[in-house]
Amino acid sequence: MTPHDKILIVDFGSQVTQLIARRVREEKVYSEIVPFNRAEEAFAAMKPKAVILSGGPASVHEPGAPLAPMSIYQAGVPVLGICYGEQAMAHQLGGKVEGGHHREFGRAELEVTDTSPLFEGVWEKGGRYPVWMSHGDRVTQLPPGFRVLGTSPNAPVAMIGDDARKFYATQFHLEVMHTPQGAAIIRNFVRNIAGAKGDWTMGAFKDEAIQRIRAQVGKGRVICGLSGGVDSSVVAVLIHEAIGEQLTCVFVDHGLLRLGEAEQVVTLFRDHYNIPLVHVDAEDMFVGALEGTSDPETKRKTIGRLFIEVFEQEAKKIGGAEFLAQGTLYPDVIESVSFTGGPSVTIKSHHNVGGLPARMNMKLVEPLRELFKDEVRALGRELGLPDAFVGRHPFPGPGLAIRVPGEITREKLDILRQADAVYIDAIRKAGLYDEIWQAFAVLLPVRSVGVMGDFRTYDYVVGLRAVTSTDGMTADFYPFEMSFIGHVATRIINEVKGVNRVVYDVTSKPPGTIEWE
Repeated sequence: MTPHDKILIVDFGSQVTQLIARRVREEKVYSEIVPFNRAEEAFAAMKPKAVILSGGPASVHEPGAPLAPMSIYQAGVPVLGICYGEQAMAHQLGGKVEGGHHREFGRAELEVTDTSPLFEGVWEKGGRYPVWMSHGDRVTQLPPGFRVLGTSPNAPVAMIGDDARKFYATQFHLEVMHTPQGAAIIRNFVRNIAGAKGDWTMGAFKDEAIQRIRAQVGKGRVICGLSGGVDSSVVAVLIHEAIGEQLTCVFVDHGLLRLGEAEQVVTLFRDHYNIPLVHVDAEDMFVGALEGTSDPETKRKTIGRLFIEVFEQEAKKIGGAEFLAQGTLYPDVIESVSFTGGPSVTIKSHHNVGGLPARMNMKLVEPLRELFKDEVRALGRELGLPDAFVGRHPFPGPGLAIRVPGEITREKLDILRQADAVYIDAIRKAGLYDEIWQAFAVLLPVRSVGVMGDFRTYDYVVGLRAVTSTDGMTADFYPFEMSFIGHVATRIINEVKGVNRVVYDVTSKPPGTIEWE
């Protein structure tokens, strides 16, 4: 396999470290995030072309504050520090960082005071540019060999550089969209200063992943838990391309899918791709066990337990499988290890509700664990998956069960399934589906008195949610025109018996919050 140039990102705990990796990968250069306390071994193993130090919530003055291994500064590779990364670099290389000054959060104006390869062709000396700040401490004395490249009202040392060692740092966040030219500056660092080749493409990844799967599996058999979502669909097609009939997919139909999705999964994988598929109709088991359940955590655990039981039964029937394929993505890998070295999650179930039992004694095949969600979609297109599957909105494993707050009943699930179908159909017909990262309906645990024609009704309220995002780390509500909301509400009330009111949710999801449901 062709060796690719790599960029190592040392994580100090910033909520937006993933965005640094995304910006590097947008340049077709492979990047990998590691916690600061694992950076030394990762650097030795990875042999990167350059290192980027992330932001973080700590202060370099705190006991045990996270710092980069000194061996990275001594290795002769370019280093870029961002926010806390600038402070760590200055502190470790002989400069001075102080707290107690005026803090700076949000938009700020940077004045570029010198020239530098870091922003060549992007910013000019004497120019003023918008950037995004988030800091309390600041650098007050430069390390030897550095010069100031830019200042802001509350950060006199907002950007520094040492051209001889190719060390650069910014107090502001380059990776966020609120620093408009930040991506271009990261490009300069990665491609021009570090000299990394942009050869990490999805075509190359596909070919190399197929080789890795064949080398790992050999003549063994693989079982894949297929949900019909983007991740498991791409995993299934990729592994099937690698080992063909050695793969068997198990589709546990728990009766909590959207309208018509089970049929779509079976048609695509059994009929179109001719992938060996076991379709388990377990609706009565799952829905029966959930009826009367209102606690959301109990719902998740019930679904997780039943899924494991059904999957294990089917694996025994198939027999002889040594490997379990999972759609683990890179954000799952990152989140499984905290930047302070927290516990690692060995296996994440297909439904995000727990792991498969150790007694199954199967080795994991996780070909997507290096990819972000949008990269998985790009790989799916490379594999020829239909756009209807590649571009499908994320749909958590527990499905409709977590979109019926309160007690679960078959009647509620049927009402929600129909309302959700109307909502998604309206979005598609309006040409908005691909502009939205995730959209879904929720059957709220309240009933409303209304009048329909000459009759008084007492029916359910449906909540609608639609957000824009890249990978769900942060999200904002989609700004539908009110005429569209009115159109959808009218359709749902007219077409779905049991609903007489519709509301639209306009809350956002800031960084670091849990998944909304």
